[in-house]
Amino acid sequence: MIRRLRGRIEALTEETAIVDIGPIGLEVYAPATQLAEWQVGQPVALFTYLHVREQELTLFGFGSEEDLELFEVLLGVSGVGPKLALSILSTLPPDTIRMAVANDEPGLLTRVPGIGAKSARKILFHLKDKIGAPEYEGVGVTPITDEDAEVIEALTSLGYSVVEAQRAVQAVPKDVSGVEDRLRAALAQLL
Repeated sequence: MIRRLRGRIEALTEETAIVDIGPIGLEVYAPATQLAEWQVGQPVALFTYLHVREQELTLFGFGSEEDLELFEVLLGVSGVGPKLALSILSTLPPDTIRMAVANDEPGLLTRVPGIGAKSARKILFHLKDKIGAPEYEGVGVTPITDEDAEVIEALTSLGYSVVEAQRAVQAVPKDVSGVEDRLRAALAQLL
């Protein structure tokens, strides 16, 4: 099992990075949030999960051991494969997933493409005893509201990445309310 690797980013695609580890270049699937932060030539150290199927070996990489552990817990849910688990981590930050579990909010998980209300409830039920609430006491991070989700969706439909959209929404003052006003403020952050 390959559990860690170090190397340099040789190439990036929408879903993967090619990590040069000497004479070998490994294709590594990673959350969209991490891929958006990486640049070609950048050194990386990744915690990895090797998914073995009959005709395929797929490597998934994460910047922290916590993200890897959450990925593996998600894989334990019936019906959640590695691509869906990666999609969850690409769409929602780990602390938001923990908040959804702690507050029993399946609506947060339904924002992930491919997850409906029934699947979200099943995932929350499975995760309830396996992960806890975020370790901080609500300082600096708040759960994504329905308004913010709409703003993020609008920004991504305009061509911004999920990471850019989430950062812009987080920078909008909390006293700005309404989807249209929050969208204007988020766009101002991006321009």
